[in-house]
Amino acid sequence: QVQLLESGGGLAQPGESLSLSCAASGSIFSVHTMGWFRQAPGNRRDLVATVTTTGTTHYADSVKGRFTISRDNAKNTVYLQMNSLKPEDTAVYYCLAVVGRPGGTMHDWWGQGTQVTVSS
Repeated sequence: QVQLLESGGGLAQPGESLSLSCAASGSIFSVHTMGWFRQAPGNRRDLVATVTTTGTTHYADSVKGRFTISRDNAKNTVYLQMNSLKPEDTAVYYCLAVVGRPGGTMHDWWGQGTQVTVSS
C-alpha cells in the first residue's frame, strides 16, 4: 500500500509565502511524475504543477512565476514553494504521485489534502 503524507499548509497574507511537502511511502517500486492539484469551493480540482523524475516541470498559467515545484527522488518527496500568494490561491491542495508497483502496474495516489488560506 502507498501513502502520501502532506504537510505545510496554513494561513498567509497576500504577498507572503508558504511551502508544501509530500512524501510517498509504502509498497513502491518506483515513483514517476509527481504534482500538485488544488480545489476551491465550487470549483473542479485543477492542476497546479507537475514534475517528472528528470526535473521537467509544468505549471498552470495562474501560478507561473510565483510557484516552484521540485522533488527529491531519493526521498520520494515533492515540494511546492508558493511565493507572492494571492487570495485566489486559497484552496485545498492535493499531492499526486504516479507510482509503479511490483509487477509493472501504474497507479495514481493522492494525498489527504491540506488547506491553504490567503487572506489579509
